[in-house]
Amino acid sequence: MLGIVAAVLFFIAFLINAADIATNDVFSSVNVMLLGLTALALHVAGIGANRPRRR
Repeated sequence: MLGIVAAVLFFIAFLINAADIATNDVFSSVNVMLLGLTALALHVAGIGANRPRRR
């Protein structure tokens, strides 16, 4: 799930950068890309995965 979120955030960052949209400092393409990298790192680490619990 977090991998899909990362892909969407990367796409939004690409659109902001490619269309040269003027945004405020919070929603700049670099900040959106960093959020995507954070989501991707959490996905790779296994956070949010639907793993069965051991008893």
